[in-house]
Amino acid sequence: MIEIIKILKVKKLSGFRLHLQFSDGTEGEWDFSRVIAEGDTMVEPLKSHKYFGRVFLQLGALTWPNGFDLDSITLHDEMISAGALRRTAA
Repeated sequence: MIEIIKILKVKKLSGFRLHLQFSDGTEGEWDFSRVIAEGDTMVEPLKSHKYFGRVFLQLGALTWPNGFDLDSITLHDEMISAGALRRTAA
């Protein structure tokens, strides 16, 4: 069974980095430069730092005004694999 993991908080950092807090009690920073470099036409607007900073949460997923969003479970799994998440202090 797949655990439903949502992003609870997002904070813009420098460049294309975001600090994310997940519903399973983990948090960490992630650089989205690779996503932006490899993206298609939906990702094109995110190449602007100003537009990238317009990220918001919709149903627990990172979303931008043009409708581009990222799956929170896949992102969580990538961050776990990279050692980029830590448990939030209780």
